[in-house]
Amino acid sequence: MQPSRAFSAPGKALLVGGHLVLDPLYESYVVALSSRMHCVVSKLPSNGIDHFSVTIKSAQFDSDEWNYKILRGSSYEVLEVDGKKNPFAKKAVEVLVNYCQPDPQTTENVVLEVFSDSAYHSTGTSTLKKNEYNQFRFHDSTITKVPKTGLGSSAGLVSVLVTSLLSVYQGNLDVNSPNDQKTIHNLAQVAHCQAQGKVGSGFDVAAAVFGSIIYQRFDAKLIENLPTEQPAEYAQAIRILIDLTDWNFTHDKVTLPPGIRVIMGDVSSGSETTKLVAKVKAWYQQNLPRSLTVFHCINQGNLKFIEGIEKLTTLSRESPAVYQELLEKLDSGHDANASVEITQIRHAITQVRENFQLITRESGADIEPSSQTSLLERCLKLNGVITGVVPGAGGYDAIALLVTETADIPSQTSGNADFSTVTWLDLHQENMGIVEEKPSHYLNLQ
Repeated sequence: MQPSRAFSAPGKALLVGGHLVLDPLYESYVVALSSRMHCVVSKLPSNGIDHFSVTIKSAQFDSDEWNYKILRGSSYEVLEVDGKKNPFAKKAVEVLVNYCQPDPQTTENVVLEVFSDSAYHSTGTSTLKKNEYNQFRFHDSTITKVPKTGLGSSAGLVSVLVTSLLSVYQGNLDVNSPNDQKTIHNLAQVAHCQAQGKVGSGFDVAAAVFGSIIYQRFDAKLIENLPTEQPAEYAQAIRILIDLTDWNFTHDKVTLPPGIRVIMGDVSSGSETTKLVAKVKAWYQQNLPRSLTVFHCINQGNLKFIEGIEKLTTLSRESPAVYQELLEKLDSGHDANASVEITQIRHAITQVRENFQLITRESGADIEPSSQTSLLERCLKLNGVITGVVPGAGGYDAIALLVTETADIPSQTSGNADFSTVTWLDLHQENMGIVEEKPSHYLNLQ
């Protein structure tokens, strides 16, 4: 069995737009992160007359494996062979085969080997294995039992599975083509939402496919209206939705200003986003119209943050010497009034955080729980830190700090009891979403 192609997709941090991202009215700023989900796809001869198989392997997590038999009837029915459940894997297969509709009599069996970069999960008692190109942590527990850091592992998984399977059935797939990216995005959104059992905002899948972006979501009805009772209608509806429907969403490419990066701090807890979202929705409905005013205030902070980032980028281009001096001030810690741009960014995030703290108190949703507030306030006193947030929906996932490129946060916090709960993740911003990799780069991990 020779691996034929390989792909990877980045993780994400939603710096601003948490909870508001669910509404198409609001913009959000999503940074794609260098922690990637990877997939190597290979083909095997099939003996099936009326079926073929898809096997998904994850050697990193106690040799997890999910096996599916695909039957061709009025649609493509995906059966779990050994009873092991992974809703994200199964739904990626189901959506893909119903879209591509391969012929079971001529279709080869497919094997997908999945790898995940270490920052997606807490380190625990894992063992590091590497080769000249990659390194991955191998755990002695199944994937569902290893704590996640909140970087979007399920969105990354679905995106690389969809891309890898699509490459089997559309051999000319080009992940740099805007049309193919759109197809991958639409398929991955359907699979991810249906696996979750609800239509989320989709920013995590969009970042996995497109990279760092300003994002405004698609209409949830696009996926909610897919038929589920009649399989034949589902296959037809998938094709129409993916190829012929205008999704009408924003995914404008962005990049952080030069000399500035994101650093993530894992607190080894994790949060259930669906529960947080449900509590915030309930609070919002019960407190109208005041809650709408709170959301507008958060949105104003979000837009001021995005504008401040754009101003910093302009400053770096038009006045490089002034910009370099600003970075040096930030690094030295003598930056109380470093610049109007930095002040705008900090005030914007303060405005956002104060309103989310209010919602936390009133709704019971731990968007910014007190322990995370205390941790962020300590982080803001470190040299080189511009600002910090609990990204995404909030909770106890990894915190995100916006820092200078040269700020050594691990050294500043090493041995300090105030930061004993934090593990700094070795990450940087990625401008690229889905990329094609070399299959040989995943061999001989030791």
